[in-house]
Amino acid sequence: MVIDPHTHAWGPARPDHPWTNPALSDRIGEFTVHTVFDADRLLSAMDRAAIEEAVLVGYPICDWTDNWYTRAAAATHDRLYGIVMVDPLADGAGDHLRECMAVDGVIGVRLGAACPHDRMWETFDESATWLRSALEADDFWAAAQETDATIQILCDYRQFDQALAVVERYPELTYLFDHVAHADPDTPLEEGDFSTIADLAAYETVAVKVSALPHLSEEPFPYADMHGHVRWLLETFGRKRVVWGSDFPNVSDVATYPESLNWIYHVEALSAADRRWLTEDAFATHVLARSGE
Repeated sequence: MVIDPHTHAWGPARPDHPWTNPALSDRIGEFTVHTVFDADRLLSAMDRAAIEEAVLVGYPICDWTDNWYTRAAAATHDRLYGIVMVDPLADGAGDHLRECMAVDGVIGVRLGAACPHDRMWETFDESATWLRSALEADDFWAAAQETDATIQILCDYRQFDQALAVVERYPELTYLFDHVAHADPDTPLEEGDFSTIADLAAYETVAVKVSALPHLSEEPFPYADMHGHVRWLLETFGRKRVVWGSDFPNVSDVATYPESLNWIYHVEALSAADRRWLTEDAFATHVLARSGE
């Protein structure tokens, strides 16, 4: 069974949930999917790609902490899980997270550390430092601990020092780092900022996601210039803590859904067992089992 732990879907603009993020509403015109790519359309795409289950990562086309569609889709479809967006620096952040985690199928929260806090999910800035300030959001972290929320972090590899501070403060939580931390084919792996991911790998509660490869690569399918990163991460974390993800339909401007999965079958030196761990077992054991799903 293939599980895709990084997909997106969104509902139509509504008076009570207007589209407020032009960076996303403008960009979906570049995708090959319908302008309103809802859960039913995602499930149809999953069927065509032979993917049984998926995680719907909040798509902040509405106010970024709205979460209405992610919550509804996770509660309605037993093949979908949900990752929500909560501002840990906001008043009532703990209660907001508790409310979201009480919804069937919601398994965690995503922190966009690679975004400036005042332009969350509109642009990226590897110099953003608000994640360090979020360490003091005691009620948010208490809620995460109470609800066994998976903490999914999108950070740039130049922000690993901030991420490590979070993991050191709350080592019992389950962590999942997105999109190879924005490393590109030219990023050195064994020296410099990216190499400090080994400090994160020292914590058994931390896993990394080799997701969005079609966007990270500078080559067409099968994105061979990123295969060395995948092998290095498998050596560093072990295959139980490296997780494949598609980032579909975000990658649909450059790749089909099957291409965003099938590149793993072209990575040299991976065994059938390695590929099974990448596409099912690692996520199931690291996240779903810990969250009680």
